[in-house]
Amino acid sequence: MDASIYFSEEHTLLREQIRRFVDQEVLPHADQWERDGMVPRDVLRQMGELGFFGIRYEEQYGGSDLDTLATLVLAEELGRSGYGGFTITVLVHTDMASPHLANAGTPEQKAKYLPGIIKGDLISAVAVTEPDAGSDVAGLKTRAKRDGDHWVLNGSKMFITNGVHGDVYFVAARTDPDAEGSRGISMFIVEKDTPGFRVGQTLDKMGWRSSDTAELVFEDCRVPAENMLGAENRGFYAIMQNFQNERMVLGGMAMAEAQRAIDLTVEYVRERKAFGGVLWDKQAIRQRLAKLSADVAAGRELTRHAAWLDSQGRDCVKEVSMVKAYCGEVTNRVTYDCQQFHGGFGYMRESAIHRMVGDARIQAIGGGATEVMLEEIAKRM
Repeated sequence: MDASIYFSEEHTLLREQIRRFVDQEVLPHADQWERDGMVPRDVLRQMGELGFFGIRYEEQYGGSDLDTLATLVLAEELGRSGYGGFTITVLVHTDMASPHLANAGTPEQKAKYLPGIIKGDLISAVAVTEPDAGSDVAGLKTRAKRDGDHWVLNGSKMFITNGVHGDVYFVAARTDPDAEGSRGISMFIVEKDTPGFRVGQTLDKMGWRSSDTAELVFEDCRVPAENMLGAENRGFYAIMQNFQNERMVLGGMAMAEAQRAIDLTVEYVRERKAFGGVLWDKQAIRQRLAKLSADVAAGRELTRHAAWLDSQGRDCVKEVSMVKAYCGEVTNRVTYDCQQFHGGFGYMRESAIHRMVGDARIQAIGGGATEVMLEEIAKRM
């Protein structure tokens, strides 16, 4: 087990539990999930029963009320599986979507939805990204207009993880048409069967194949007024707040995946024979893998430090932006080089490294593109 100054015995026990689950219940079946394009609901319910979906949520709703480092343990251990689609299916539910409810929900909203989310009976998604507004949240165009005791939503969302098979969606819409930029945006709770809401299309991705991704369409979608999440016209700030958690777990996931790629590659080059010996005997290969290992270790410790800062209630926007920018680029570089060392076999769909290269590419794009993150860092220098 990984030893770190940041983790307590409680964190270690949690890590052991998650690792056992991944080894026993995920790795034997994940290739089939890749082919199916989704993680089975019974697997997600099992994770809920084990407490993995409520790590940081209040005990009164079925959670464990643990800290930021505990949720990072979850991200690292799921990422260690090497199956990005499975990992992101879970992390969107636990650390990107449902925190909107946990952080801004009324007691009535939490009581209605949070127990089911923690148990895995309700799978959640967050719908912010639009065709013309990805990292530029202030540019979103989906509208919500008050009509009596309802809000009427019109617009579309794109690239929504858990979009097809989700049950409850946390949707950003512009509630003040006259407000500019980030002002005038609110969040809403939208249930799957709400009239006027539909899945537009299931999207075919380069990687994360076992994660369902969709376009969502809102056409005169009537949402009860009590389903507004948080204060009216303050949704942008809630989105920005939750981005910190999202980017942190993405960093933990990325570094675990990168470490898995290195482990697989070291194992491969120690056995693969060429030019009169095994590839590991070639100094250039050994040293490049050693350098990649150092890069991953640096990213892992940066992520853990950012999580520790957050657990202490400290401002860590700069550090989390560094995590997202650095780890997203590192996992791309690591998987690319590891595929190179696998030679022709690494280009075959049957190889794990082939899948991991496709999964890694989105890490420098989703949740805040590298260039956007670098600007966030620069603002704080």
